[in-house]
Amino acid sequence: MSVGLEHYLVLSAVLFSIGLYGVLAKRNAVVILMCIEIMLNAVNIALVAFSRYVVPMFLTGQIFAIFVIVVAAAEAAVGIAIIIAIYRSRESVDVDKFDLMKW
Repeated sequence: MSVGLEHYLVLSAVLFSIGLYGVLAKRNAVVILMCIEIMLNAVNIALVAFSRYVVPMFLTGQIFAIFVIVVAAAEAAVGIAIIIAIYRSRESVDVDKFDLMKW
């Protein structure tokens, strides 16, 4: 039995669902950032799988995946910096206690 496009898409959907559950259910800001990274990696798997099985001669999926990895790295750096700044002022990373934008 060979691994086909469907297997990669199922893996991608499962990873995306796990990440979505983590974003919606967890309260720790660091865990939420990690779940967002899982969701972005699930998208990368789908992009590369579609590129490999639909148009194998072009590298469009791989190029988009590299772009998503770069954006994810920037998002993680900015997100961790924001979380550290909030932790220094509030001494908590619980997202229910993030009310800095409220009056």
